[in-house]
Amino acid sequence: MGTNRRKFLNSLLGIGSLGALSAIVYPIISFLIPPKIAEVKINSLKVGPVADFKNNSSKIVKFGRTPVILVRTKNGDFNALEATCTHLDCIVQFKKDTQQILCACHNGIYDIHGRNVSGPPPKPLKQFVVNIIDDEIRITSQDV
Repeated sequence: MGTNRRKFLNSLLGIGSLGALSAIVYPIISFLIPPKIAEVKINSLKVGPVADFKNNSSKIVKFGRTPVILVRTKNGDFNALEATCTHLDCIVQFKKDTQQILCACHNGIYDIHGRNVSGPPPKPLKQFVVNIIDDEIRITSQDV
């Protein structure tokens, strides 16, 4: 009779210990693994009035989580390209004197339309559509 009572108490203590351990470990694990947050899909972005952009200038804007470089050429045309280099995701910049886009990390060079000209970038920059509606610049993704 004493062994049955001992087995019962040992199993009861084991189950209680397991419950206490899980009550401690579960909150720690759920804190360390953040919940998945749904990303908002952006199709279009208003950048600003045309008058804010001088010829031969550029500006980097956020298109959701993606940085986009908006370039206004010497003759006033607009180009919008993804601003992360296709080599190692460095942020690119517009070189006014050569009318090229430069990745300063490893001297990758793109032309004004995002095509890779020289350096290590393996593919061109993703292009965005630029529309001017009521003197307002609007960038739209081509993935729509």
